[in-house]
Amino acid sequence: MTTMPRGAAAPVLRAVRRRRAVVAAGAVSAGLFALTACEKPSPMATLTVGTDSVSSEASCYNDGKPVPSAELTACLKDADIKTISVDPDETVRFGVDPKIADKGWTILMNGQPLTDPSTKTYRTIPGSVFFNAQYGASGNTTTVSVKEGEGEAVGLWSFKLKKDA
Repeated sequence: MTTMPRGAAAPVLRAVRRRRAVVAAGAVSAGLFALTACEKPSPMATLTVGTDSVSSEASCYNDGKPVPSAELTACLKDADIKTISVDPDETVRFGVDPKIADKGWTILMNGQPLTDPSTKTYRTIPGSVFFNAQYGASGNTTTVSVKEGEGEAVGLWSFKLKKDA
């Protein structure tokens, strides 16, 4: 047993408890700050050809509000997009997050509408369409985009299709 003067241990325990409380409050505050600093990820769009698929977050996204047209034009010209090889005899499948489908979405080919707006989460298009001059294609690569919003765009997801002969 230790021999301490009566009442000597109490201030030491109070100081330890106080430090623990301050550290706990600091950790909670830091955690809340970190959560408020995070951006919510944008919904995903996925392109599938055969057994290969690529998914992407939006290159332009304004969390449900219209994207300014200048920003949208710049996003359509974005070169840093995911690429997938497409055999013209294959079917290209587009899948979107339900959040995108709720607002309606359109498939764009080289910036021009290829389909009417849809509220489904899934669409298919023959691969040959993306390399057919009749639909505005030229060469062995085509940029396709998913535009969220039936009127003004609130999001844009782009992919590059490379012809696989």
